[in-house]
Amino acid sequence: MKGIALTILFILVAFTGCKKHDGPVYSGTVTINNEAADQYFSVYGFSVPTGQKVLNLSNQQDVITIQPDFDVNYNVRRLYFASNNLENSYSLFGQYIDGATASQAFKNLSSFTVSEWAQLADTVKANQIWLFKTSEEKYAKLLIINTFSEKRANMPFPFAECTFEWVYQPDGSLTFP
Repeated sequence: MKGIALTILFILVAFTGCKKHDGPVYSGTVTINNEAADQYFSVYGFSVPTGQKVLNLSNQQDVITIQPDFDVNYNVRRLYFASNNLENSYSLFGQYIDGATASQAFKNLSSFTVSEWAQLADTVKANQIWLFKTSEEKYAKLLIINTFSEKRANMPFPFAECTFEWVYQPDGSLTFP
């Protein structure tokens, strides 16, 4: 009897502990940087429609990468987001004085209107909210949590990194869930 109970318990634990989530991911937190992933200087960016970090090969659309703008001495002047959408995809929704205020504004951001979109998200900083428009005119909101940059001896350009929270709206409406 004890063996049957243990077998049933093992089966229950095995089946309840092995849940596979195959559905799409529409929100989360991610960190991206511009460190080369291969000899061709490809970097990992964030694919908005899939919700995953991907190697930005072949100029994929809707993949956000972080880039530094720097002077001749490799001093970083600012960081910016870029993507290969061949259209304007970024709009700064707001800049906030601290993380708590930015986080609350991000949570409260349920709908929006934008009159102008830019090709780059220029001067990305902590406590900002950016809107992103995909090539299929679907939208994401990005809360910038942290940015970091530095000179690194093993890199031909300054290192840049950004951590952000994101929510994707896959239906093309201007309303976030």
